[in-house]
Amino acid sequence: MKSDKIKSVQNWLPFDKILDNGIIKLKNSSYVKILKVDPINYNLKSELEKEAILNSYKSFIKSCNFNLQILIQSKKEDLSKHIDLLHKNSLYPEIKEKYIEYINSLNQNQKSSNKNFFIIISQTADDLTTLESVTIQNLQENYFKVKELLARCGNIVSEYTNEDQVRDVLFSFFNSKIFLKE
Repeated sequence: MKSDKIKSVQNWLPFDKILDNGIIKLKNSSYVKILKVDPINYNLKSELEKEAILNSYKSFIKSCNFNLQILIQSKKEDLSKHIDLLHKNSLYPEIKEKYIEYINSLNQNQKSSNKNFFIIISQTADDLTTLESVTIQNLQENYFKVKELLARCGNIVSEYTNEDQVRDVLFSFFNSKIFLKE
């Protein structure tokens, strides 16, 4: 029987380190920045607003001449606190019970979910002589470009700037089944 070396998770993951500004350096010497997008409720907009938003979004897509991924992460809403508050309220017990039954059925069918929207931008050094600082500066410029272009659509884009925030987001990416069941 052949003796295989036990590999740790750290060897398997593509990350080298998380830099001070929240940028992730990968083992292949490329860099990644994770952005959180707070979206608008498109369905509540008028037809004219919807058309303007779509045109702004087209401009965003055409202007991004760099690598980017859009990630949507869904998880079931935790309604337990809301239901506990309802149980404490003694008014209209029949209506309250029917309402609790209704929201529980919605939640069971995953019709009430919380969605997180992320944009992941990456920058690879063009060659071995490109300095890390130049690559990081390019990545930051791309972040500001995404932020400005999506603001025209009505979205708010924020960056993760510290190591703990980045770790939490990465954990949620790699453990999505845990978050889907909650």
